[in-house]
Amino acid sequence: MTDRLATLAAQIRDWGREFGFQQIGIAGVDAAADEAWLARWLALQRHGEMEYMARHGLRRARPQELVPGTIRVISARMDYLSPQTRDAEEVLADGSLAYISRYALGRDYHKLLRRRLADLAERIAAQCEDSAYRVFVDSAPVLEKAFARNAGLGWIGKHTNVINKAAGSWFFLGEILTTLPLPVDEPASAHCGTCSACIDVCPTQAIVAPYELDARRCISYLTIEMRESIPVEWRRAMGNRIYGCDDCQLVCPWNKFAKLSVERDFVVRHGLDAPSLIELFAWTEAEFLARTEGSAIRRIGHVAWLRNLAVALGNAPSSDEVMRALQARREHESALVREHVAWAISEQESRRSSRCTKNAGEL
Repeated sequence: MTDRLATLAAQIRDWGREFGFQQIGIAGVDAAADEAWLARWLALQRHGEMEYMARHGLRRARPQELVPGTIRVISARMDYLSPQTRDAEEVLADGSLAYISRYALGRDYHKLLRRRLADLAERIAAQCEDSAYRVFVDSAPVLEKAFARNAGLGWIGKHTNVINKAAGSWFFLGEILTTLPLPVDEPASAHCGTCSACIDVCPTQAIVAPYELDARRCISYLTIEMRESIPVEWRRAMGNRIYGCDDCQLVCPWNKFAKLSVERDFVVRHGLDAPSLIELFAWTEAEFLARTEGSAIRRIGHVAWLRNLAVALGNAPSSDEVMRALQARREHESALVREHVAWAISEQESRRSSRCTKNAGEL
């Protein structure tokens, strides 16, 4: 039986590659240390408005409670960085452009990974008809990073993303919970060493200590998860980041080993790797829905989209075009949009005034 399961585990890895995954690992369900970390994180309220994190609580570290009978977590990773994507640093350096996190430039990854994992699970089930399984891709309370680490896919870096020595961190994760007593892999060891690049570069200092993220300060949280007004104290630091933030990954030295994705679904759509802020801000709701169809971006909705863009325009280089774009949204039906537009106009006017004062002093 042991030899048969070992052979099956090897087959699962081979099948995973057939289905487009770069790596498959297998872990047990014990995550006691991570459960304690999660409890502390929640107690410190670092999840912010992500109420679902607290609602599911410690269940995230107990997959056997999510799917009774689970004794193994099959963890998979898939690279997503698409070729022919505009250089991220170039976009961030140009305040007239909008920066969108690289994972969201193509089609929504949830459906693709879920479909591939379901195909993998069905092939496993065909070999072991008495087994049970369930597939997850950000669709249930599972500590996916912890189980990915335990399955040998990589370690959790100081920025709290999973890093693989041979592939960096630009990849998605997904899981299959199963009742099969498969042999488990060795957990990945950590290799961040004394490096603090991710901590130092974070625009809002959301990485409050090595391996500790305060989501309430994170630009990904502010632009995607948060639905209310973005705290004024973080707006300037957001720069031109309108959907997510990749700064901590961009500076990670391990990402020199990152591999480009071959998945067509992850190819950039609608030029969103380097779009104009003014152009995106002019999208009507119908245009927003049409151009984000099948994209992870769509879930934030048009109002949050305009809110984020207003902040970026407030941070953009001053120009008549920027002011006209903001003025056009000044009376928007959403109070949330109006408030952020007013802030952006104030920022632009203040910058112009300062420049005029400086120029007058030089005469």
